[in-house]
Amino acid sequence: MANESVINQKQKEVEALAEEMKDAKLILLTEYRGITVEADTKLRRELRATNTNYRIIKNNITRRALAEAKIEGLEDKLVGPVAVAINKDDYLDPAKAIYNFTKENDYYKIKGGVIEGKVMTAEEIITLAKLPSKETLLSMLAGALLGNISKFAVALDQVKIQKEAAEA
Repeated sequence: MANESVINQKQKEVEALAEEMKDAKLILLTEYRGITVEADTKLRRELRATNTNYRIIKNNITRRALAEAKIEGLEDKLVGPVAVAINKDDYLDPAKAIYNFTKENDYYKIKGGVIEGKVMTAEEIITLAKLPSKETLLSMLAGALLGNISKFAVALDQVKIQKEAAEA
């Protein structure tokens, strides 16, 4: 029979993880089987730069924390070695970092996750990770708007030149 202090400690761990999951914009489950220490260190450094909490947690504790946080649909992903990435601020940068890592390391896989409260498959998360960053999209929009404004200015200038020519 398990020691009561061990049970209490695990319950506190489940409660803390569930609380962290409730506030998260991103919860990502990944399979890390076969990862080298060097590759793991590189991934952790990249995720730390995005303010992402990345750790290996026992599947049973993760399962209980997900249930306590009222997140359903990921239970089947908690098989084998699973690492959990949690970010409270942003979902795109950490998802991109992990997706880019999976491209470089065939053995590392995204299993699924939660983005802003919505349970998503690995394919949906990968699709989101392939999108350009917000800054890139805004600069593309600004470029498109600036191009249209420039064309409009040229058209107005041509109208002015035609009116001046007609008056002369």
